[in-house]
Amino acid sequence: MRNRARLLACATLLPLAACAPATQAGTVADTADTACGVFFDDFDYDGPRDPALTGHGWRVRGWPGGPGVPGASWEADNVSFVREEGGSLLRLSATTDGTPEGTSQAELTFGEEKFHEGTYAARVRFSDEPVTGEDGGTVLQTFYTIRPLEYDNDPAYSELDFEYLPNSGWGAPAEALYLTSYRTYQRDPWEADNTHDAVHRSLAGWRDLVVQVRDGAVRYHVDGELVAEHGGRYYPSSPMSVNFNQWFVDMSGHTGGPSTYVQDVDWVYHQQDEAVAPEEVGRRVAERRGSGVSRADGVVLGASC
Repeated sequence: MRNRARLLACATLLPLAACAPATQAGTVADTADTACGVFFDDFDYDGPRDPALTGHGWRVRGWPGGPGVPGASWEADNVSFVREEGGSLLRLSATTDGTPEGTSQAELTFGEEKFHEGTYAARVRFSDEPVTGEDGGTVLQTFYTIRPLEYDNDPAYSELDFEYLPNSGWGAPAEALYLTSYRTYQRDPWEADNTHDAVHRSLAGWRDLVVQVRDGAVRYHVDGELVAEHGGRYYPSSPMSVNFNQWFVDMSGHTGGPSTYVQDVDWVYHQQDEAVAPEEVGRRVAERRGSGVSRADGVVLGASC
């Protein structure tokens, strides 16, 4: 799915500079911003099977496999779009009754691995408690980028994670947000070559998540605060996809009966080849929304603006 050949001819049509990328099949032209090197989506869709969603490059997961509880399912209907305060939000729902067969998870992924250096950002609403049922499930809520592992210890593997655990897990005694940068890993026995930092407090509610990947450094920000910085062998070596998911680490902590957790996403943004300050990300997103732009894709691997 990688497109290494397309090039952009740039012109200063917008404040951020603009160019006209080749239109993806299914993309509605009059909803597309053409800013050079910018990817943006405010998730204004009708549902997980909306042709505009796949036309913009998103894939709703409905196939089995990891991560998460072995035997649990990934359901397309766990991905939805809801209206709130006049806008549209991506909603990921995950449900468990304490058994693998009673556990369903959610994932939305931008299938093309074309995002590398630059700035990644999303406005995400984490939740500490389920919307229905008893609390206690070791649920994980994420915004991450990845280049999939092709074989154990694949040196081309790359991954950058915001991972929120509201009910402990992975050795955390309570709420924790992990900021993790991977070099590679092997599946069995599990052995990861990564580095991480963690914020040990509740982060329930809306959070602005920004990671800058530039000049050999990976800098993670939460609500404008620098919370982790990685580099060296953990700097991403390959282009990646952009993803959101919500899943269960294990069945520990569940107290019985079905419980459903939700994770909401207001928007996602990427600026190719530029370390954009968190406050500037907010300004640029507001500018696009104010102009009536709901989605854009001017990111072309190997091209510059």
